[in-house]
Amino acid sequence: MRILLFSGKGGVGKTSVAAATGLQLSRLGYSTLVMSVDPAHSLADAFDLETSLFQEKTSEPFPIDDHLSIQEVNIQKEIKRHWREISTYVVSVLRTTGISDVEAEELAILPGMEELSAMMYVNQFRREQKYDVIVLDCAPTAESMRFVSMPTTLEWYMKHIFPFQRGLLKAVRPVANRISPMELPNDSYFANIQYLFARLDGIAELLEDPKTTSVRLVTNPEKMVLRETQRAFVYFSLHGLTIDSIIVNRVLPEAVTDTWFDQWRASQAKILDEIEEYFAPVPMKRVPLFTHEVLGRERLEELADVLYKDKDDPAAVTRTEAPFTFEKRNAHYEVRVRLPFAVKGELGLFKKGDELVVEIGTLRRHIGLPTSMSALTPTRATLQNRILIVEMKEA
Repeated sequence: MRILLFSGKGGVGKTSVAAATGLQLSRLGYSTLVMSVDPAHSLADAFDLETSLFQEKTSEPFPIDDHLSIQEVNIQKEIKRHWREISTYVVSVLRTTGISDVEAEELAILPGMEELSAMMYVNQFRREQKYDVIVLDCAPTAESMRFVSMPTTLEWYMKHIFPFQRGLLKAVRPVANRISPMELPNDSYFANIQYLFARLDGIAELLEDPKTTSVRLVTNPEKMVLRETQRAFVYFSLHGLTIDSIIVNRVLPEAVTDTWFDQWRASQAKILDEIEEYFAPVPMKRVPLFTHEVLGRERLEELADVLYKDKDDPAAVTRTEAPFTFEKRNAHYEVRVRLPFAVKGELGLFKKGDELVVEIGTLRRHIGLPTSMSALTPTRATLQNRILIVEMKEA
């Protein structure tokens, strides 16, 4: 099974791109599911489905054709299905503060519930071998980061905190419940957490396997959008996921010659050059600004024709190696950059703001640094087996 994860800043058009990718996969005969992981779902809208028709099957895959289904995770239904004990306890705690029942139920939808519910579906479909490809239409960048980091965070909690916490509360619960203004969670609450963790078993390895999961970043040729795309590139790389393409949406087509757009065209040209320089060797695809809103199957197929010329296969594995990685070793951090064609005499290196800039002859690579490393200074660089290793320390 292949997993294609589409992420980007809100409003860049990633839902349309994900939906068009699903249609292309369907046309190639793949059994495909396009799943929305964004709490502000717009997948059904992209296909221009009647709301009443779609909502009848919300949270379950909805067939578009023989090979394609779409799914929007409904958190209210997921709470009843998976989060009942946790939600019930949170609601009971909130009620003791004087919050009304309705407000308590709304606030009991904790951050991450929707993303974890989506992961459980992905894991379930993987075990059942139900689909050839799952296309994930992710939430804006920050939420996407939470989505990919959750399995590792939850695994750490289950190994190091959960057993101690469960045992401690079991011992003190009888006394604490007599003197505390609110009851401590009972054991069914912890059993619910354990059940959820079991449903997610193996998902972290699945996301980090480049032969299974590929990230595709959708952006626009605008400076503010590009900065967020760069941050997303860094953090997906930091979490071990492989980005195999950058999709630049809404590029002014050459047919637009009106002088009113001259500044837009110049600005876009500059940003497009920056995108190519920053993300190389990851390939970039350009999607023109259409004359109409991309809405409904026919127009999504037009978008698919632009994205995947000559019947390109979106499920093909095109990249399996991360262009760079970050590691911590004793008293220093390391940035490791794959430079298969570099030789020592051609290399140059310097730091610019929160970026590490590597020069290879006339080419230049920009490597965005995680927040924890952005204040560090490169102190040593070596080229070993075509991998540039840069040591970073405090100045």
